[in-house]
Amino acid sequence: MRFSSGQLSSVRAMISLLRWTAFLWTVNSIPCTFGMAVSERTDGSCPPLTVEEYRFSDILDRPLEITGLDLTEMFLLRKGTVTEDLPSFRLGSSPLIKPTKLIFPNGLSSEYSLVTIFRVRRTTKKDRWYLWQIFDESGGSQVSVVVDGGKKAVEFSSQDLLKNTRRYTFKSRDLHALFDRQWHKLGISVQSNIVSIYMDCKLIEKRQTDEKASIDPSGRTLITTRVEDGRPVDIEMRQILIYCDPYMAEMENCCELLEPKCGAKKTFNGTSPPLVTAQLPQMLSQPASQSIDRCQCPAEKGDADLPGVVALPGEKGNKGDKGDTGDAGLPGNPGHK
Repeated sequence: MRFSSGQLSSVRAMISLLRWTAFLWTVNSIPCTFGMAVSERTDGSCPPLTVEEYRFSDILDRPLEITGLDLTEMFLLRKGTVTEDLPSFRLGSSPLIKPTKLIFPNGLSSEYSLVTIFRVRRTTKKDRWYLWQIFDESGGSQVSVVVDGGKKAVEFSSQDLLKNTRRYTFKSRDLHALFDRQWHKLGISVQSNIVSIYMDCKLIEKRQTDEKASIDPSGRTLITTRVEDGRPVDIEMRQILIYCDPYMAEMENCCELLEPKCGAKKTFNGTSPPLVTAQLPQMLSQPASQSIDRCQCPAEKGDADLPGVVALPGEKGNKGDKGDTGDAGLPGNPGHK
């Protein structure tokens, strides 16, 4: 089939038009794709969060933009400045449960860190209790963290995309110290397909997980509640935070466990947040990095030194100058006959 010169010109014009249309579509789609990636990190579910400066060290050239929620303030009504020492709360007297819409009015971030400081008591060190749980209107658990004193383990559970509950148990021997009735910091990093457990600022274990379903905010959220009967658990707690960043659990130090007034030096050897998710498989294949606490605390008072050597006697002093004449004395008493 042969075309005339006029037909060939029309075909060439059509091909040129199609090429330009494809090019313009590609160019216009790039900002949209970038905007979607940004909106995933700033979707409105994560308000700004003010935390103490000594909690972690900044490895970036600019200050960290921290977002998240202080569950301590929301459930325990803690008020105060960030410069004060963290108070501790004796829990167990009343249930700590609220509507999820009040705690997460804009939903829960798909990736986050949960960090808390607590210590169990003698009567509850073997209890099995929810550190944190979100359940739906029918009472089904959507996400939870369980502390199991009997098994000396920590459990994380969530729903997959088919709404099936998936439970991941962490029972490393390194977690046994969590139940020794001393203060400890527990951190949980939740990513799309990974859950990591940190205790006292050391990585304990990482687990691959199924992709997680989004949270339905129509139910309720609770903290520190016994699994067996739903009663509040008798523990002491300083703080429980949710960061809208899965890497914050790794970046925290443990200076407040050593000395409440310690300040953290600006040094950190953890892993900085990757720019693209394609780096995650490579990170999992590398040895887990551990953050090093470098807390600048006041020097401790030293032991008393030994007594010094007895000094030799000093030289005899020079003779002093003659003193001034004294005042006249009082008249004497009359004599006796």
